[in-house]
Amino acid sequence: MAYEFGGRGRGQEPQRNVFGGTLESCSISPMTGFLRDGCCNTSAEDFGSHTVCVVMTDEFLEFSKSRGNDLSTPLPDYGFPGLKAGDRWCLCAPRWQEALLAGHAPRVVLRATQEGALAHCSLEDLKRNSIDLS
Repeated sequence: MAYEFGGRGRGQEPQRNVFGGTLESCSISPMTGFLRDGCCNTSAEDFGSHTVCVVMTDEFLEFSKSRGNDLSTPLPDYGFPGLKAGDRWCLCAPRWQEALLAGHAPRVVLRATQEGALAHCSLEDLKRNSIDLS
C-alpha cells in the first residue's frame, strides 16, 4: 500500500519518513492521520505525535483500551469507524513506545512512519518491529 500523497502537512514542505525518504501513505481506508490525509503527517497542533504507522492487532487494541484509549469502538459522530486487527493507523509515538515496553506493540510500517516518531522511539526498536524491511 504505497499511495503517494506527497506527505504534506498544511502549508509545509513534504514530510519525511524515518529513513529521510518520502513519507508514504499509511491508510485511506480507514482514513488515518492527525490531518486525516492518509499519512502520518504531523503539525504543531499534534501534541500526541500521531507519527507511527502501525498494523493493528487484537492484542494491541485490548492493551490500548485497558489504558483508556478505546480504538475499536466506532464513534460515528466524529467520523471514527473503530479499528480492527489488520487496519493500518497513525498511532501516537508515545503510545507505541508504551506498548513496546509492555510487550504489546503492533507492527510498524517504516516507510509510512514520520521522522518525528524518532523523538519518542528508537529507530532500532521500530526496525525490529517493522513489516517493510527486506
